[in-house]
Amino acid sequence: MSEVISKEPIVTTSRELAKPQRVMLLGSTGTAGQATLLALLQRGHSVTCFVRGKAGAPQKPPPCFQTEAFADADFRFGDVSDVNSLTSDGFRGEAFDAVVSCLASRTGAPDDAWAIDYQAHVDALRIARQTGVKHMVLLSAICVQKPRLAFQFAKLAFEKELVESGLTYSIVRPTALFKSLSGQIERLRAGKSFLVFGNGELTACKPISDSDLGNYLAQCLEDKSLQNRILPIGGPGPAITPRQQGEALFDLFGKKPRVTHVPVGLLDFIIKTLSVLGAVSPSLARKAEFARIGRYYATESMLLLDTATGLYSAEATPSTGQDRLFHFYAGKIRSKESVDLGDHSVF
Repeated sequence: MSEVISKEPIVTTSRELAKPQRVMLLGSTGTAGQATLLALLQRGHSVTCFVRGKAGAPQKPPPCFQTEAFADADFRFGDVSDVNSLTSDGFRGEAFDAVVSCLASRTGAPDDAWAIDYQAHVDALRIARQTGVKHMVLLSAICVQKPRLAFQFAKLAFEKELVESGLTYSIVRPTALFKSLSGQIERLRAGKSFLVFGNGELTACKPISDSDLGNYLAQCLEDKSLQNRILPIGGPGPAITPRQQGEALFDLFGKKPRVTHVPVGLLDFIIKTLSVLGAVSPSLARKAEFARIGRYYATESMLLLDTATGLYSAEATPSTGQDRLFHFYAGKIRSKESVDLGDHSVF
């Protein structure tokens, strides 16, 4: 696979230079998708969102879009995993300038991953080429640079298809999102301890907010330096370890730190046990995969990987945006607002 991976600092392009485009947006209902839709609309693009629903039935946009900010978006309903629905209910044979996809499997389980992270994207790419789309912006994940899990291999398989398709492409591989690092706010609010694997410094990341990520994805349509590249990105500031996340949360709550250290070996035992039992139970086999996903994130940093040394580098991980994780934490704690984790919580 011929690929160009950008390691350059991020330079923001003036919005005044943006030429409005007609965009098909997939995966708009997730928080990253919502932020991307808002960024596209603010730049003056005409955006059609293909969302889950029964085609032909009277439907309204999902509740998260029933505000003035999203009034100019067009919503179409169907099943992204059904190529016929994607064709007739989504694209409808119409011309679009670009496809932007924030679509991702909900669980990361093998069947889900290959159906969504790979096949649904392959179908969308084929339809896009047939209808004259010139550019596809794909939200991928930085963890695919060291693949061990089904969803990572599925994402990589589609990345390869996209690079070789002949379309202009922008493949964005962000580090951890704020919400994926917010699963323990409620634990601490309830007076429980903060959980870390090992000493809490096994991993690090440069967290990025949905808003900064959405703006970056939209920028890919405008900035030619972000095209025909694979783009690993992190948020602003230094890399943060789980231990530092816990320390910041306790400080914001005004509580004395209480940390529970979980040995990685416990995850290994769980994985081995579930894998054996999974030979006769599909549900336990799925749980074994979820345990593997948990172990991966417990032991692998979400930073740019130096393939020559096999080490992660915070310094080499490009930064973008302005939002900081600890400011996000502070806002959630002040407002007593819970974080909608969906299927993205590490814990």
